[in-house]
Amino acid sequence: MSEAALGIDIGTSGVRAVLLGRDGDILAMSQTAMMLPQQSFGRLWQDARVWAAAMDEVLLGLKAKFKEHQVLALAIDGTSGTILPVDGNGAPIELVSMYNDVADEKFLLAVMEAAPQDTAARGGSSTLARALEMQVKPGVTRILHQADWLAGRFSGHFDVSDENNALKTGYDPVKQIWPAWIKDTGLKMALLPEVVAAGERTGTIVTAVADRYDLPRDVAIVAGTTDGCGAFLASGASAPGDGVTSLGTTLTLKLLSDRPVFAPEYGIYGHRIGGQWLAGGASNSGGAALAAYFDRNDIVRLTSLIDPGHPTGLDYYPLPKPGERFPINDPTMASRAAPKPDDERLFFQGLLEGIAGVEALGYRRLAELGATPLKTLRTVGGGAANKPWTSIRERLLKIASQPPLSEHAAVGTARLAWRGIGHDPY
Repeated sequence: MSEAALGIDIGTSGVRAVLLGRDGDILAMSQTAMMLPQQSFGRLWQDARVWAAAMDEVLLGLKAKFKEHQVLALAIDGTSGTILPVDGNGAPIELVSMYNDVADEKFLLAVMEAAPQDTAARGGSSTLARALEMQVKPGVTRILHQADWLAGRFSGHFDVSDENNALKTGYDPVKQIWPAWIKDTGLKMALLPEVVAAGERTGTIVTAVADRYDLPRDVAIVAGTTDGCGAFLASGASAPGDGVTSLGTTLTLKLLSDRPVFAPEYGIYGHRIGGQWLAGGASNSGGAALAAYFDRNDIVRLTSLIDPGHPTGLDYYPLPKPGERFPINDPTMASRAAPKPDDERLFFQGLLEGIAGVEALGYRRLAELGATPLKTLRTVGGGAANKPWTSIRERLLKIASQPPLSEHAAVGTARLAWRGIGHDPY
C-alpha cells in the first residue's frame, strides 16, 4: 500500500480533493460543484453547511481510494478573507461572510483609523472590519477563516489558523503576532484564533471522522493555506526567484522571494510559506483586454498567422476598461492600443506583445519593491497553451518557461500536508 497526503481545495463554486503520493504523483482526485454565495442587500453570504456537504461528497467519492493508499496527513485551503463566527463547540452561529463581502462603513472606518498602511487588513472588503461586525453576535466565542473551520471538523479543535489565511485579518507575518493595534479597532482579541505556520501539524483526525471515510485513525491534521497560495505550490515552484504567471481574464504574477514584500498601494503583501515569502501582483490586463477586440475563434485563427520572431514595434498597454492596479497604480489609466494597423494579424500580435510587456514590467516592479528577481517561470491559465504567445513572453522576459507540475490548488495543499510530517514531494 503506497503512502499519500490528502489536499482539499475549497473554492467559490466547488470543492476538489487530491491524494498526492510521496513522489508528487497524483494518485486520485475527486471534485464537486457547490452552490454559489447568496447576494442580499449588497452583501455576499454563504451557509457553511454548503461547504461541509460538498466536502463530504468529495471525500466519500475517494473512500475506495483510501483503502488502496495509506493517508498520512491532510490539509485544507480556502478562499482568502472568508470568515465566520462560531460558538464554543465550533458550530457556526450565522451565515459566512465571503472574501468579497463589504462591511458596514462604520466598521471600515474603525479599521482605517487604527490600522497601519502596510497591513492587508485595510480595504473595502476588509476581513477585520467584517470581524468587528461579527463579534456582537450572541454566543460567538471565536471568529474563524474558512480553512480553519473546515480543518477543525477533522481535528475537533476550532481555535487554530495559518499565517496565510490570517493575513487579511491583520496578522503580522514578519513579527508572527496578532499586533496590538487590532485592539484599537474595537475587536476583542480573544476571538482571534492561534496562528501557526502553513504546513505545521496542528492535531490528529477525530476517530468518528476517520471511520466515516475509512481513513487511518492517526492521520495528521496540518495547517493549510489560501487557495491562491495552494495553486502556487501546486506548480512546483520552490526556490526564491520562481515565478508563476496566470494568463486568465486578468494577468496575475506570483514570485517566491527570500525576503518579504509589502506594497499595499499595489495590493501586494508578503505571504510566508516554508520560511520564504510569496509576493504577487494583479494587472487588469490579460484575456479580458484581448476579448475587447477579438472573440475566441478570432484568437485561434490569428494565433496561427502571427510571427513571434518579428516584433511589431507597437507600444501597447491593453486594458479592457480604464483603470490599472499593477504594475502601474492608476485608477484612471486608459487602454493604449493605438495606432491600429490595417492588418488585424499585426494588431493582434501587438496586443499579445503589449500584455507580455505588462508581465515583464510586473516582475521588474516586484524586484524593485524588494522581491528576489525572476529566475524561473511557470504559466497557468488559458493563455498558457498559446505557444506563439509563450515565445513572445520568453523574448521579453529573457527567460525560458517551464510547464507547471499541476494547476490544482488541492495539489499544493497536499504538498503542505506532506511538509507537516517532514517530507516535501517536490
